[in-house]
Amino acid sequence: MLAPMTTGLDPFKAEVVRWMRAHAPAALLGARRGAFDGYWGGRRATPSEDERVWMERCLERGWTAPGWPTQYGGGGLAPDQAEAVSQAMAELGLPPPLVGFGLAMIGPTLLDHGDEAQRARHLPSIVDGSIRWCQGYSEPEAGSDLASLRTRAEMDDDGDWRVSGQKVWTSHADASDWIFCLVRTLDDDQAPKQAGITFLLLDLSQEGVSTRPIELISGSSPFCEVFFDDARARADDVVGAVHGGWAIAKALLGYERTMIGAAMGGATDSAEADLVAFARAQLGAPKGPLPEASLRHDIASNAMAEAALRLTIERVRQSREAGGAPGPESSILKLVGSELKQRRHELAVRAAGPQGLGWEGPGFDEEELLRTREWLRSRANTIEGGTSEIQLGIIARRVLGLPKPSGQRG
Repeated sequence: MLAPMTTGLDPFKAEVVRWMRAHAPAALLGARRGAFDGYWGGRRATPSEDERVWMERCLERGWTAPGWPTQYGGGGLAPDQAEAVSQAMAELGLPPPLVGFGLAMIGPTLLDHGDEAQRARHLPSIVDGSIRWCQGYSEPEAGSDLASLRTRAEMDDDGDWRVSGQKVWTSHADASDWIFCLVRTLDDDQAPKQAGITFLLLDLSQEGVSTRPIELISGSSPFCEVFFDDARARADDVVGAVHGGWAIAKALLGYERTMIGAAMGGATDSAEADLVAFARAQLGAPKGPLPEASLRHDIASNAMAEAALRLTIERVRQSREAGGAPGPESSILKLVGSELKQRRHELAVRAAGPQGLGWEGPGFDEEELLRTREWLRSRANTIEGGTSEIQLGIIARRVLGLPKPSGQRG
């Protein structure tokens, strides 16, 4: 489904940059903060006028999903061309025209594993931002041990699925329209617990679905609990085979871990320069080496690790240009990316000294308070999307081929 590879990208990218300079709202040039700071779409979205204009102009060219097939609203570009579009936006400091789990996770999974009816039904509404998706995997007592999930789906007399149970740590569920989730459709004490799990798509706007936000130590959170009370999904909302959802779930996790690694740890050179500039301002050192040797060493070390991760992400991208979903190696990107993001926030707070520890009240400006809360929020980065311990286990067994520790199950 991918276009053939191209050569000589410089003229193509130069034209992309010219078009962006001419058509992007001026206020958005240089406004980019990160890969997921942008318009998320959805029925309840309230974009700014600049975000709306930027999204609609890119949508006309298929650039909300530049590498997706044109029949679903994508740009139909070859992988290297699609990457050039993304790089041009980053270099101009432009936020992506549209972001979210539809583009990063369920869309690619449907392209790989969905049937044509599912692609035609769901992909266009992802591309144009009209439907926002969230992920229903973790449950109480089934977080890292995901295969122990207990949310249940049973088929009724009409051939539809009736879903009851609870999901937890569901990012942005309260702002989303649909959820892709794992449900148990078969109990068999003699079979592995991964058996009998089905991958299901479900409309969140119906009766029988409710959400409740979860607050974090930072004072705010994207996380929610989701409750299903006899909620309904159609028979054709099953992706892959009934009882065969574990394979689909693992394939999607490859996309999720790649997304997290790139978004969290693949900081641009400008982001590292901003950290250095911030440290200079805090330490009163406009020129020359930073006067605090240990901080100088740690900032330089972090910058080298960020650069190494960017190169690794690029190698992964190039290796996948011929097609195929991310493999277990994506756990490396998630592990390193989340830990580097934590380190970046720790260095900023460390450089700020006492001004990096403000929570409220006089003596701290808005930027200082935001920095403290972002640092606190980053503590969850090595838990969400699969803990670092889980990623290390996957890397050990599925990448390096190491044996399981003696006596370990699963």
